[in-house]
Amino acid sequence: MADMTVEVVAVERRIWSGEASFVFARTIEGEIGILPGHESTLAQLEEAGIVRVDTTDGSSVTVAAHGGFLSITPEGVTVLAETAELADDIDVARARAARDAADESDPEGAAAKARAQARLRAAGAAE
Repeated sequence: MADMTVEVVAVERRIWSGEASFVFARTIEGEIGILPGHESTLAQLEEAGIVRVDTTDGSSVTVAAHGGFLSITPEGVTVLAETAELADDIDVARARAARDAADESDPEGAAAKARAQARLRAAGAAE
């Protein structure tokens, strides 16, 4: 089976890197599934979304990624997010509190709620 190199990087640090067999992400144009050998593509990630990486050892890595870009070459994928957090690192109680406290009547509050909901989906705790 073919592999590709995947890197998930946020402004402040590298989140994850390794070999993968599949990557799933949401862009502003819609969902994209990436296999090794994919056509070169540059896409803008949705503002509050999830990236899932299926590794070559059969496990999955899920990341809440907020804004940024997805760079795809036939050899690999680089996720360049403004901010990102591994699902295992997400504080579910804190994300729920942020979601519940967000004021949707304010554009910044609506964005904060969307980010909190993406974090909850990544952590498998969405209601």
